[in-house]
Amino acid sequence: MRERSGVGLGLALLSALTFATSGSFARSLIAGDWSAEAVVLARVGIAALVLAVPALLALRGRWPVLRRNAGTIVVFGLLGVAVAQACFFNAVRYLPVGVALLLEYLGIVLVVGWMWLVHGQRPRLLTVIGSLTALGGLVFVLDLTGAGRLDPIGVLWGLGAGVGLAGYYVIAGRVDAALPSVVMASGGMAIGALALALLGMARLLPLRADTADVTFAGHQVSWLVPIAGLSLIAAVVAYLAGVAGARLLGARLSSFVGLTEVMFAVLIAWLVLAELPTAVQLLGGALIVVGVALVRLDELRTPETVPAAPAEPALAGER
Repeated sequence: MRERSGVGLGLALLSALTFATSGSFARSLIAGDWSAEAVVLARVGIAALVLAVPALLALRGRWPVLRRNAGTIVVFGLLGVAVAQACFFNAVRYLPVGVALLLEYLGIVLVVGWMWLVHGQRPRLLTVIGSLTALGGLVFVLDLTGAGRLDPIGVLWGLGAGVGLAGYYVIAGRVDAALPSVVMASGGMAIGALALALLGMARLLPLRADTADVTFAGHQVSWLVPIAGLSLIAAVVAYLAGVAGARLLGARLSSFVGLTEVMFAVLIAWLVLAELPTAVQLLGGALIVVGVALVRLDELRTPETVPAAPAEPALAGER
């Protein structure tokens, strides 16, 4: 049992680490004149194709489950994939990667408010404390009067990513237990890619890409390098490691471990992009992580209900 938990912890950390690379990979493309929407389309489109094979294998003999959950997959693809990622990658045009990710993680606090206002699920004391701590951290992250003052456009994009992530959490919490996670991921990414492609062809979104070399980690590399990193490392590897880790740790505990993504993202952005938030913003980031951790800890105190049918866990930290 202890060995399984150790392997599960390692896989969950690998998932968080690989997810954390997405901002740094995307920054190199966006700085090379790619639009954020084109970056998202490339990432999720390639990842959807790679995951299509295991998704089809998981669906053998379970096609009615897919038909029953088609609407959920569509909403997940539009909100949890397209909106969340497009807003996040637009945010990194204006903000340090770590700050953009912190703003996105406030989506967890938005879920608390949504469940209270819409579903009447009044948060318990620990959740309230965690939410207030995270909101207090936001004040420090914004650093409105200091030298690290943030671009308000980037802040709005970051908060938009938080709304998309909140939508993901709400959908993941209501997903059919019989729907395999890999099907949810591959289908959602395919829907997100299709929506972005259609909006781009209608000229409602800028889908701008360039095949010129880009700067990554201080070196000129082919544009294929960050594209491969985004789609294979930050999506496929991250997702598959997360699924395997969640099977061993449980969905809630693995998503709690997934909070280390913020720490990894700041470290990677520092090493690859030489960017680091100010001391005040780091303090605010620490408060946001602590606040989100308290909300997650409160969730861990609630016994998980046993699903009516065998199911793979939905990973709340995936994007």
